Amino acid sequence: MTTSPSSSTGRPAVVITGGGTGIGRATARAFAAQGARVLVVGRTASTLDATAAHHPGIRTLVADLTAPDAARHIVSTALAAFGRLDVLVHNAAAVLPEPTGELTRAHAHTQLETNLLAPLLLTRAALPALSAARGTVVAVGTAATLGRRTFPGLSLYGATKVALDFLVRTWAVELAPLGIRAVGVAPGETDTGIGERMGWSAQEIADHQRAAAARTPSGRVGRPEDVAWWIVTMAGPEAGTTTGTTVAVDGGASLV
Repeated sequence: MTTSPSSSTGRPAVVITGGGTGIGRATARAFAAQGARVLVVGRTASTLDATAAHHPGIRTLVADLTAPDAARHIVSTALAAFGRLDVLVHNAAAVLPEPTGELTRAHAHTQLETNLLAPLLLTRAALPALSAARGTVVAVGTAATLGRRTFPGLSLYGATKVALDFLVRTWAVELAPLGIRAVGVAPGETDTGIGERMGWSAQEIADHQRAAAARTPSGRVGRPEDVAWWIVTMAGPEAGTTTGTTVAVDGGASLV
């Protein structure tokens, strides 16, 4: 039976999609370190379990975000476990590199459903709980799509992230009467392990990161913890007047 928000403890409750690796894992642990109760959602039980290992404040939920009932299931699971929902972090994303001329319909649907439709539907399902808690929606985008920059070979992925940034601005106005904030965090090149998951060799990953560091003013690629700090901070009460904005966490790469 779902517990009502008013009967829960004062500890914040957080849902993070794509919580099994990289930024999602770092963010879950950062929230848990501050005493929050966290539900990490993903498709692979083993990676979610690794996120939660030795972190008693983290619970796991295996779910496919593109499934028809996923949004309702995720929200109801969080409310059953925590009795409230204070922060919803849209971190999960499908990245399927293809030049536009080679883009397949299947890959297009996967990226649109995971990167754009899933956050829309999950936010919609979470509105009553987020409103009751005067909560925050955090969308994880990418600094590569800020301003007038381009993303050759990843056009559809980039387009979904541009759309997510637009949603942050729109939700900030649309959901303000409900007491809900919406903010975005846009990482630059970050060592999340995605190269390994895409099948790159160790040498390819090292070469890619070296090139990325060379074109970044800070001189290095980011760490998941760098991004997690901003997500936790933007969701905190101290950022209560911050809404509708996206922060680039990219070492200045989007400026050059």
